[in-house]
Amino acid sequence: MAAPQLKPGTSWTETYARCVRAAPEAFTPDRLLNLVRGEWRAVGTPGEHSTPLDGTAIPGPPRIGPEEAEAAVAFAIEQHAAWSRVPLDERKARVAAAVDGLAEQRDLLALLLVWEIGKPWRLACADVDRALDGVRWYLEQIDRQLAGRTPLPGPVSNIASWNYPMSVQVHAELVQLLAGNAVVAKTPSQGGFHCLTLAHAVMHRAGLPVTLLSGMGGQIGDALIRSAGLGALAFVGGRANGRKAATTLADLNRRHFLEQEGLNAWGVWDYSDWPALGAHLKKGFEYAKQRCTAYPRYVVQRSLFPAFLETYLGVLDELRFGHPLAVADPADPLPDLDFGPVIHAAKAAELRGHFDAAVAARAVPLRRGSLADGLFLPGQSLDAYLAPAAVLDPPASWALHHSEPFGPLDSIVLVDTEAELLAAMNAGNGSLVASLATDDPAFADRVGPDLLAFKVGINKPRSRGDRDEVFGGLGASWKGAFVGGDLLVQAVTYGKEGIDEKLYGNFPSYSLYPPR
Repeated sequence: MAAPQLKPGTSWTETYARCVRAAPEAFTPDRLLNLVRGEWRAVGTPGEHSTPLDGTAIPGPPRIGPEEAEAAVAFAIEQHAAWSRVPLDERKARVAAAVDGLAEQRDLLALLLVWEIGKPWRLACADVDRALDGVRWYLEQIDRQLAGRTPLPGPVSNIASWNYPMSVQVHAELVQLLAGNAVVAKTPSQGGFHCLTLAHAVMHRAGLPVTLLSGMGGQIGDALIRSAGLGALAFVGGRANGRKAATTLADLNRRHFLEQEGLNAWGVWDYSDWPALGAHLKKGFEYAKQRCTAYPRYVVQRSLFPAFLETYLGVLDELRFGHPLAVADPADPLPDLDFGPVIHAAKAAELRGHFDAAVAARAVPLRRGSLADGLFLPGQSLDAYLAPAAVLDPPASWALHHSEPFGPLDSIVLVDTEAELLAAMNAGNGSLVASLATDDPAFADRVGPDLLAFKVGINKPRSRGDRDEVFGGLGASWKGAFVGGDLLVQAVTYGKEGIDEKLYGNFPSYSLYPPR
């Protein structure tokens, strides 16, 4: 069998050249530009960066300093004053034009996601498609959603994670724009900035008031969070940075929705439908579990462990991982992988260290997969790749006992009582999702309400959801307004006569738990 090779036409050099041709105002042959003060400008210092696929050097984000960030936000505030007065029909027309333009660049946007953040082709295309389909739905619903509502008094500032640049960040920005708000967005430091640059070039061409800038959070965070005149903060990221953002917001009484990490858990109790659970577990490994709604913790009734283990290890044996652009023959389609690399080599090394630390503390090493089972190009760097791994009964002192790994490293905890199951599933002090696998509806009714998760699935996983479904988190996994569907529009608008009403969400001043 011939050695795998890079799919013709997909090299980084060819991909970047396509970006330069598609949006020469935003991409130069050797660097990205920032969209600030209404124009694409060569401001900021490009840093060194490499793709997780094989370590290839690619242009890094052009990081600006605090003064440029403050000027960019000040300009966006001026843009907002004008945009908020634009009639809804005109806003709809411009957002629709942006969606059409993004659809024309769909394959290039997806290929950038493959190179920048390691998404397999199928998942990269799904990320782009979900963003565009979601905004099309809002275009149909926005007249109803905005009845009696007005834009915020200032633009929305967006600080998002690297893992879903299109279906989370660009999707949210286009809805914010549709609702009458100008947008300020920061590119994630770890990846996604090429995709976001191309997307914002299309949005800017459509006449939308968008700002896109890069920079270190410690240097420009105050400008993006505290600047007088901002209307809201939308944040997606880890708890450490989320806490800093929340602290910075504390005295501002400013609209915010801060999505933070959570240790999502799946409990297994009095259960027998193992083929169904196996199908759910396999899908859960998509994108190497680098998702806010991934399930890295399984809490299993001790007597069921043999059946669970047989199912779980069978799933791991079926997983396909490797270089997302490797093919055996040039005519072959791109491989349908479950996952590629993790976001960077340092993350892979960190997760290997966590596995070793758990075993050193007497956890049982259930599986440490081999990269020899993956699909790779001859001689390529494997530094950012990690085969699936799992440990059994890690100690409470383990660094990942209370936090998510954000990679294909699972932990399994055995329990004997319902109380132990609840304690183990709630170890992360709040999560976005949780699930119970059980044949006993009474058990689900009894235990489900006590799980500290925003969404609880019974014999099924839960996901972020869009459109008609609310999304949020409980405990330390979320701060601020819940979003999704009508609630996303409500979060970025004021009620009748410009009154800032209390929103449905996870706020420190009151506890409002969502319906199951």
